[in-house]
Amino acid sequence: MNIMKKIYNESDIRNDYKKLTKLLIERGMTITTMESATSGQIASLITDTEGSSAVLKGAFVTYCNEAKIMQGVPAEILEKYTVYSKETAEAMAKACTKAYKANIGIGVTGTMGNADPANLEASVPGQVYFAIELNGEVMSYYLELQPQPTRLAYKLAVAKEIYDALMERL
Repeated sequence: MNIMKKIYNESDIRNDYKKLTKLLIERGMTITTMESATSGQIASLITDTEGSSAVLKGAFVTYCNEAKIMQGVPAEILEKYTVYSKETAEAMAKACTKAYKANIGIGVTGTMGNADPANLEASVPGQVYFAIELNGEVMSYYLELQPQPTRLAYKLAVAKEIYDALMERL
């Protein structure tokens, strides 16, 4: 597995999301997220731009499995593949897209700095799964991040990878 050895610059990432939000406003597209590992960071970056209420109708922070299930992620997916899987990220993207009837849905799950004590075998620090549903088509992604100095740095690194993947598809 290839660990991402990138330098992530917070200011650049914030500017990227400003561009994304303006592009979505321009195109009349909507976006939503269901975030676990990033705990709302993607939605927060989107809403940092004026006018973002036109594109972000809502988002879910589903930090525990019960929250994911409450918002439409099938329990069977979590049981079969674990919370740390592309299948879970895909189910998250689909569930939030459906809930908000959005053009774009992003699901993200993974392990940031520490392994999950409740799920030691499946959680590997730096391993992140995310999925993007765009107009009904879901694509999933996997990345391994090098250790980051803070939890915010992990969240911003994931946000950058999601931004890059989404922009390739837009």
